[in-house]
Amino acid sequence: MTENTKQTESAIELLSFRVGGQDYSVDIMAVREIRGSAKATSLPHAPAFVKGVINLRGTVLPIIDLAARLGIETGAETERNVIIVVDLGERTAGLMVDAVSDILAIPESEMQPPPDLAADEAHTFVSALTIVEGRMIRILDLNSVLPPQNEEAA
Repeated sequence: MTENTKQTESAIELLSFRVGGQDYSVDIMAVREIRGSAKATSLPHAPAFVKGVINLRGTVLPIIDLAARLGIETGAETERNVIIVVDLGERTAGLMVDAVSDILAIPESEMQPPPDLAADEAHTFVSALTIVEGRMIRILDLNSVLPPQNEEAA
C-alpha cells in the first residue's frame, strides 16, 4: 500500500473549556449554544450535580454543574461561569463550566483512549485524550455525563 492510497484523515471539531483549572472538550456538533451564567431554580431531590433548571426560550433546561458531576473541587460559583447548552437527540442540558477556551480541529489519529482504570463507579466520563499546545485535553462522553432520562429508550 502506498501513501497515495491513504485517504485524507478526518478531524473532529471540539469545543474546549475549563473546569476546575482542567481542560475538557465536547464534540462541537452536540453544542447548541453558549450563554452566560443564569440563576437556576433548584429542584427538590435532584442529584447534587444538578444546579436546577432555567427557562431557555420557553423550554425548561436542566443545568449540570460539570465540576460536581466530574468530582472536581472548585471554588464558589461566580457570575463568570458559562453555560454550554448541549443537545443529544432527546436530551438537552446546560453544562456549567468555568470558561470556554477554543474550538479545536483534532485529527482522529491524535486521540488516545483513556487508561483503563478499574473504578468503583460505573461511569467513564472521558472518551479520549489529546494533547494540544502542551496541554492534556480530556474529551467528554456526553452520554455518560448527562443523567439518563426517566423514560426508557426505545
